[in-house]
Amino acid sequence: MASDDTNTAPGRMIAISSGKGGVGKSTVTTNVAVALARMGLRVGIVDADIYGPSIPGMLGIPVGTPPAMSPDRKVIPSEAFGIKVISMAMLSQDDNPAILRGPMVTKYLQMFVRQVDWGPLDILLLDLPPGTGDIQLTLAQAFPLTGAVVVSTPQDVSLKIARRGLRMMEQVKVPILGVIENMSGFTCPSCGTLTHIFHQGGGAAIAAELGVPFLGKVPLDPHVVDTGDAGTPLVDAAPDSPAAEAYRQIAGALSGGSGPVGGVAMPFAWTITDEKSRPSVSPVEPGMAPDRLADVDYDATGLALSWADGRVQRLSPRDLRISCQCAACREEMTGAALLDPSTVRLDIRVTRIWSVGNYALGISFSDGHDTGIYTFKALREIEDAELEDV
Repeated sequence: MASDDTNTAPGRMIAISSGKGGVGKSTVTTNVAVALARMGLRVGIVDADIYGPSIPGMLGIPVGTPPAMSPDRKVIPSEAFGIKVISMAMLSQDDNPAILRGPMVTKYLQMFVRQVDWGPLDILLLDLPPGTGDIQLTLAQAFPLTGAVVVSTPQDVSLKIARRGLRMMEQVKVPILGVIENMSGFTCPSCGTLTHIFHQGGGAAIAAELGVPFLGKVPLDPHVVDTGDAGTPLVDAAPDSPAAEAYRQIAGALSGGSGPVGGVAMPFAWTITDEKSRPSVSPVEPGMAPDRLADVDYDATGLALSWADGRVQRLSPRDLRISCQCAACREEMTGAALLDPSTVRLDIRVTRIWSVGNYALGISFSDGHDTGIYTFKALREIEDAELEDV
């Protein structure tokens, strides 16, 4: 079940992701963060690569010393170059591997966001590990991400895998803020000749193909490696370099607002008997996605959902319970129903509703069932309750 601690996520949360490793995602995250801080923004980084944390080293932050705790028992993040940072590297020795199963990874990620004394932040960057696995899904489900940035190199194989990462974020309703093409070309320091080692133009092409912004391309620069190893980001060490200028342009693109807002404020967790936890709602804005949840209400007649496209649904608790798609109610491979509808009481009630990222609701029922995740798409496909059931 979702935690009640749903309103402590700081600032705009932007995930920096990549389909595959070795594309320089953490280097991009570090330098963009420093560029944002130089613009006067309050910035934090969650090093969400639990198994291979690298952000502290790139910022010159000592590792292996447990962080201090605040009086209210929150972790005090480290700080360097005006950026607050939390990382698994701070909780273990430098050469000790993080040997963790999925549930423990989820626990650490929740702690890194909700149980850290971030203070006021404008932007919190989440440096994700490569791929589309547990960590990416956990963050998409647990927090209302403002958006995601996908980093790729111009190589065809990298671009193909980046496309999968983009599609994954789209499926869980995380807005794609744009594509960054890293290592886009090498300029000879002696003669100035530009050589496209990994081809060129792929990042812009995939952004155009998928209809998302192209945030820019960062050229290869030997100083990126040297400054990263020394714990001084390139933006600070060589501010006049072409790569540093590219990082500043990307930071400028990411420093703006999050686009149209309105409807149900995420995150929320509403225990039906507690009016104080009822989700807040603001007017729907033009340009919002049709399946954006505009309002949610519950009374004796059932769950009422209003959507940005004007559609209003009334769903009975029993229909919702029978429609549950969790592994206890549906066969995972075939989708065949495991739940016998005759076992669901006619007077079953919804007891709690909470948001799951930007794309779903979690619902618990009076029979104790609380493991179902109802995507907005699935909810919109449930038939409205018949009049006699209301």
